Amino acid sequence: MSSTHEDAQAQTDQPVVKPVLTPGAAKRATASVTGMIMALAVSLLAIVPIWLISGNSGTQVQRPSVNVSAIAADAKGVAGFSPAAPSLPAGYSANYARWMSGSSDGVNHWDVGWVTPQQQFVSIEQTASANPTWITQQVNQAPVTGTRSAGGVTWTLYDKPGVEKSYVGKVGKTTVIVSGSASFTEFDVVAAGVAATGGN
Repeated sequence: MSSTHEDAQAQTDQPVVKPVLTPGAAKRATASVTGMIMALAVSLLAIVPIWLISGNSGTQVQRPSVNVSAIAADAKGVAGFSPAAPSLPAGYSANYARWMSGSSDGVNHWDVGWVTPQQQFVSIEQTASANPTWITQQVNQAPVTGTRSAGGVTWTLYDKPGVEKSYVGKVGKTTVIVSGSASFTEFDVVAAGVAATGGN
């Protein structure tokens, strides 16, 4: 009995052995830490320039300037009418203007899009050769839901949930479709601007 107690006492009295790293192991451990620090530094160097280029996310997005009037003047010769280049109030920013020809539907048309003051989108499509099939395609097969008056023109309203609404009206000798996600107020501004151009 006493022998067992003495053996246990002897085990507890033995000094605790502390692990000692060999020089090679210490070097490897230091190298791992250094490698991690270097990898972090490289990652930061890659991220910082991107962050600087992108700038402050709260700043106003800069959009390219599109000269709708100049592009419309260039398109007039092939269009056979004066493509609408409406003068819109401040806050309407054109992001494209183009003459569309050679499309599969066979209807050549003038196409312009704007971002509105409320950061919504509105576009016009104008042609002298509209047909019912083309109009149905451009309004995304939405049904007629009423009429709107803007710029002295009575526009047919096409609208259904989940689809952009559209105005369709006659301006001079052309058919104009105004489409997009903008409010009726902003639609009316664009429609009135187009009506003022005459469409001849």
